[in-house]
Amino acid sequence: MLVDSHCHLDFPDFAEERAAIVARASAAGIGRMVTISTRVKRFQQILEIAESFDEVYCSVGTHPHNAAEELDVTVEELVRLSAHPKVVAIGEAGLDYFYDHAPRDAQAQGLRIHIAAARETGLPLVIHSRDADDDMADILQDETGKGAFPFILHCFSSGRRLAEVGVALGGYVSFSGILTFKNSAELRAIAADVPHARLLVETDAPYLAPIPFRGKRNEPAYVAHTAKVLAETIGVGEAEIAAVTTDNFFRLFKKMPRPSAPDA
Repeated sequence: MLVDSHCHLDFPDFAEERAAIVARASAAGIGRMVTISTRVKRFQQILEIAESFDEVYCSVGTHPHNAAEELDVTVEELVRLSAHPKVVAIGEAGLDYFYDHAPRDAQAQGLRIHIAAARETGLPLVIHSRDADDDMADILQDETGKGAFPFILHCFSSGRRLAEVGVALGGYVSFSGILTFKNSAELRAIAADVPHARLLVETDAPYLAPIPFRGKRNEPAYVAHTAKVLAETIGVGEAEIAAVTTDNFFRLFKKMPRPSAPDA
């Protein structure tokens, strides 16, 4: 079994065939999918999708692109919404200095609110970080000093230092289809040095389809292609990387039940 730790099943790209996409993922051995919240104000839509499929769970949170729109979202609201049985994570929240769609101080403020919610609930924080390595490392170190919290550096495409800081603070590092791209040799070198017990895979669907689907719409079933390249990168077999990343996933996403033996 494999797990897609990060996808966006609520996005318009999937609206016409969401059930078929989930079915294809299940047929490909993807036993669990986490559809990720980007706006708390749209959380109900995310939750309805998660409630519609046994294999699908969700998060609650505000993407850094939308941080300025949702600075009124409180720790208490995130904690309250996360109590639903289908909610297994906080986020995604973080820093994105590549697009800078929201003021950087708003992004940082939102991130710290989400960190506090992750700390209080014990649910993992899904972290988005792009072109913001130093500030992200500083915030993670500062906040961990106030009390540890579980987190995942999702769709990792940052530099080696952020990976090392994340691992040192107890975090997990998740790789998407970017890992399979021909020009991602440096990223594969970083992945090779991440402790096996901290590795995860994801799609970030509908974005970043792995080779051989690069340039097309991504979907959860394709996580197997990223897992294959990760296995080659760290020198293990595909069955082993499936076991390792799935075990890591359930260790981090503690609230999510493992599939029963027949489903697995």
